[in-house]
Amino acid sequence: MFRSPRTARLRVGLVAATAAALVTGTAVMATNAQAAAGCRVTYTTASQWPGGFTANVDVTNLGDPINGWNLRWTFPSGQRVTQAWSATVTSSGADVTATNVGYNGSIATNGSVSFGFNGSWSGANTAPTAFSLNGVACTGGGVVPPTPPAGNAMAAVAAMQPGWNLGNSFDAVGADETAWGNPRVTEALLDNVRAQGFNSIRIPVTWSNHHGAAPNYTIDAAWLNRVREVVGWALADGFYVVLNIHHDSWQWINTMPTDRAGVLNRYNALWTQIAAAFKDSSPKLTFESVNEPQFTGSSGDAQNATLLNELNTSFHRIVRQSGGGNATRLLVLPTLHTSAEQARVNELVSTFNTLNDPNLIATVHFYGYWPFSVNVAGGTRFDATVQQDLTDQFDRVYNAFVTRNIPVIIGEYGLLGFDRHTGTIEQGEKLKFFEFLGHYARSRKLTTQLWDNGQHFDRTSFVWKDPELFAQIKSSWTTRSGTASSDQVYVPRTGTITAKSLTLNLNGTTFQGLRQGTTDLVNGTDYTVSGSTLTLTASALTRLVGSRAYGVNANLQARFSAGVPWRISIITYDPPVLSNATGTTAAFTLPAQFRGDQLATMEAKYADGSNAGPHNWTSYKEFDVTFAPNYTGNTIALKPEFFAEVNDGQRVTLTFHFWSGTKLTYYVTKSGSTVTGTVS
Repeated sequence: MFRSPRTARLRVGLVAATAAALVTGTAVMATNAQAAAGCRVTYTTASQWPGGFTANVDVTNLGDPINGWNLRWTFPSGQRVTQAWSATVTSSGADVTATNVGYNGSIATNGSVSFGFNGSWSGANTAPTAFSLNGVACTGGGVVPPTPPAGNAMAAVAAMQPGWNLGNSFDAVGADETAWGNPRVTEALLDNVRAQGFNSIRIPVTWSNHHGAAPNYTIDAAWLNRVREVVGWALADGFYVVLNIHHDSWQWINTMPTDRAGVLNRYNALWTQIAAAFKDSSPKLTFESVNEPQFTGSSGDAQNATLLNELNTSFHRIVRQSGGGNATRLLVLPTLHTSAEQARVNELVSTFNTLNDPNLIATVHFYGYWPFSVNVAGGTRFDATVQQDLTDQFDRVYNAFVTRNIPVIIGEYGLLGFDRHTGTIEQGEKLKFFEFLGHYARSRKLTTQLWDNGQHFDRTSFVWKDPELFAQIKSSWTTRSGTASSDQVYVPRTGTITAKSLTLNLNGTTFQGLRQGTTDLVNGTDYTVSGSTLTLTASALTRLVGSRAYGVNANLQARFSAGVPWRISIITYDPPVLSNATGTTAAFTLPAQFRGDQLATMEAKYADGSNAGPHNWTSYKEFDVTFAPNYTGNTIALKPEFFAEVNDGQRVTLTFHFWSGTKLTYYVTKSGSTVTGTVS
């Protein structure tokens, strides 16, 4: 049997329990207020082990404000309270009285207070079902949904699905959590993230700027207290929480090959303090040893593996020996670079075998097949290569860990191009990526935690910046969605309009029809379906494009038997027109009349056919890094990063590939810092 944490930090609104009683009533007397109209008490056995247990009690006042309270109950199985927090608890036999402490004596209408305790039991640990608040009974009934049994790591990690990262806040390198542009974290933010359906939150923390000098490396009290505050809010919201050491990995931990003792002393000092600060926290709090571990100047893979094993095992030892709930707290250990390469996975398997601890979790990160993830080397589509890369990585961690009942968290996932903006990868292609990722992660029993550094969920308005993307992600948590070969149908602005076809990707669903707004299109008249081929008729397209203004004229929804609909944009276009330009290597933009079209990628070659610019192993350059369209400004920028690796005086032929299928040729020549661009 797995043994459970012996202490747990109180939290409000806990929704998971091994044993629980929810009771409501109609009258609660206030000691220093008018008679109250009702209350609700939630008693939760958060963890249990032979002879001991941890419980949390949440009290909600449904009536008039209360100033000063006591809560009484009787243990049905003769349990005893041995230690309590956030309340003074006294017992007489099986009868128990909990009284407020100084800071939580007032309970506003609809307000809540919580306290927790450790207890002992023998024979049975039956939860009490009757409580009285200030002498008046709270009656009623109900059950809090159960959580996985304490110590069952696989079940606990399954309950963490899905997860979300509070990125670029406490991990920001700077004075405080706002250093990288995100606002100060609020309770309201966490409440709203929880409301989106997320069950776990990863809180990355960079500690390097917030501790003192050797040998103690004392963490700044204000910083630690702020981290504790936000962790507390998250636990109160019912989240599972992952807390780690984050960008320290590349700031100073990476120097371990040349400063082993110094790095290890600093690392150990930090984890000693973090473990002590949170040892009595809820078992829903997990620790992650280090984010994306990496080493500079090592002798190679063997030394890297040795150093990471030393960090992981030292972390494990420090946390386990720190007492309290840390004795059995779930701990997360990464591979080198959090990579799912087989060699890296094998190295972590070796560490797990040595530690032989049932309360460990393996973690890797996944940002997709690199050319697709950043849009380079022609990786514009979610194709078989991109899909195979995903299945290979997920299969490796599944086979290495999950088949042995070791849980795996994909601690970060997304697309690397999102670090610039979410338009680096075409919308429909990214939707197919996330649809499949969610599906395959479920099939391999992997818990996923979305990386969000502020580009997805707005942290002040609490809305998704791309609702369509999140709808697809959320749907993938539970089911598959149908998609298609594209989310765009391009119709020329001039000439005869002809029928256009797309290939449906049913993904186990059945096609139900097409809809525009609330109007269903007519099968056989507006469209036909033959096997997996959906064809929009010429007459339907003629109606949909209307006056044939450039850009999106209509959006259709392809509906399937499960999941979210697939949007199909009907777009009127003409081939874009480029113009001559002059500029500098620091600032060069060429005029571009896009005329309804959108840029997919750009090739760059010298006259002899060799590749020009960065990544010269491919002619296709990296979107946003070397070139970027500006659709409102009607320009395409060629960036300094591109010209930095272009030969002086050699003409470069650029081929711009557009999503309509149009290809345009353009020429640039660099002479010193001057750049000349021509269409011929």
